[in-house]
Amino acid sequence: MDFLINVGLPLSLAIIMLSLGVGLEAADFRRVLTRRFPFAIGAISQVILLPIVTFALVTAFAFPPEIAVGFMLLSFCPGGVTSNILSKLANGDVALSVTLTAVISLLSILTVPVLAAWSVTHFLGEAAPEVSISGLAIAMFLITTLPVAIGVTVRHYFRGAAMAIDGPLSKLATVLFVLIVIAALAGNWQLFIDNLGVMGTGLISLNVILLLMGFGLARIAGLGWTETKTIAIETGIQNSALGITLAALITATSTGLSPLALPAAVYGITMYFVSLPFIFWFRSR
Repeated sequence: MDFLINVGLPLSLAIIMLSLGVGLEAADFRRVLTRRFPFAIGAISQVILLPIVTFALVTAFAFPPEIAVGFMLLSFCPGGVTSNILSKLANGDVALSVTLTAVISLLSILTVPVLAAWSVTHFLGEAAPEVSISGLAIAMFLITTLPVAIGVTVRHYFRGAAMAIDGPLSKLATVLFVLIVIAALAGNWQLFIDNLGVMGTGLISLNVILLLMGFGLARIAGLGWTETKTIAIETGIQNSALGITLAALITATSTGLSPLALPAAVYGITMYFVSLPFIFWFRSR
């Protein structure tokens, strides 16, 4: 378990982010300048509205403090490779999806540590572990931003090699992530069982609300249909691997995965059951 937490968990996230970077090009970042309005709608929905809605839901459900923090950590996480894949399956605007994922993933090293520290203090009170914002930012840089930067560099200078390793990297990251989700559930099994009903209901409700919120905001903003589908998916799909890793970094435990990781671990399963009906509906329109 110690090896899984200290090595496997950060390594898995780093590989996931490297896989994201390998699939990116410089044009994906420059696209922010040419598609400012759709990007702004997606960014506002993800960075601002998503945590606010999550906080309201957590308050309404009155979750135990550790579960509440886990929900908030998940809400701070940007979309990952999964959101790009689902946007493609939904016949959405994949270029916009990739741009949102890329830029907000890089910006997360500035936003996530501050918001995570606040949520831990707010919900755990005197029992809250000390959270070093700078330390968390450095850790996130090493396991998220740096792998993305390396992946983009490889893609730019060694395109053939990038194309060759993209598939195997994604498969390896998926296997590692599944093992980590299983470990998170097994390590907190009793807490998982005790809160399964309310936590599962909360996660499914949050997922549905966020998908509908992103969809509604994009329609109100007058975006096109393909852009609307992408904004909905980018708002409703979070990087659960980052949520689990954040929980481990905050609690700094070596005897088991933190209870704070439970919502992200369960979400890593439930998000597919919730999102797939939306994807099929999107594809039919």
